[in-house]
Amino acid sequence: MDALVRLLQLLVFLLTLPLHLMALLGFWEPLCKTYFPYLMAVLTVKSNRVMESKKRELFSQIKGLAGTSGNVALLELGCGTGANFQFYPAGCKITCLDPNPHFEKFLTKSMAENRHLEYERFVVAFGEDMRQLADGSMDVVVSTLVLCSVESPKRVLQEVRRVLRPGGVFFFWEHVAEPLGSWAFLWQQVLEPTWRHIGDGCRLTRETWRDLENAQFSELQVEQHPPPIKWLPVGPHIMGKAVK
Repeated sequence: MDALVRLLQLLVFLLTLPLHLMALLGFWEPLCKTYFPYLMAVLTVKSNRVMESKKRELFSQIKGLAGTSGNVALLELGCGTGANFQFYPAGCKITCLDPNPHFEKFLTKSMAENRHLEYERFVVAFGEDMRQLADGSMDVVVSTLVLCSVESPKRVLQEVRRVLRPGGVFFFWEHVAEPLGSWAFLWQQVLEPTWRHIGDGCRLTRETWRDLENAQFSELQVEQHPPPIKWLPVGPHIMGKAVK
């Protein structure tokens, strides 16, 4: 099976050789950073339609997590285009964090469309290093389709725990690897080296539930769902929450 994966990876590599050459020469990443927000603006509309009821169910729990100010201090990691804003309850004060500054104009548009929220700031940073945010400063942290593309899920989750107040909650929705040994997992292995370039660092074979289990949260709830967009190589999705 490993030999077959390597052979198919080579065929995909040859078919997408210009992309890999651009990446090797340093031309692809800046181009990807520019176009990726536009791609996400299209895909998130479709995925929101499919996942709307589940997202509303998940994020409805935020309402009861207000801090001493009476508002919910909410940090969204890899906020992208602000596709989750419509599902957040009124009274949330939103801090957005993303390493790609090209998302900011999409966030501005999303905030204008969601006046029930208060927009705090946009922080350009990686999730592994959120030093701009103080310890215990957040009631809620949200991550949707982000942990697949970070360099170190372990370090990101350490930072999530650091910025959450005691009793604060981390809500997540992430895609994960297909079952080991399945044909779907084989194709994820085949496509992953190329998909990482197309998907701005996205790894198809991440077992994110293991990172969550090892992150030392006091409580963890996880549900698994089929992928909302069938024609993409992303696998099942996990949704849930983790309590500090």
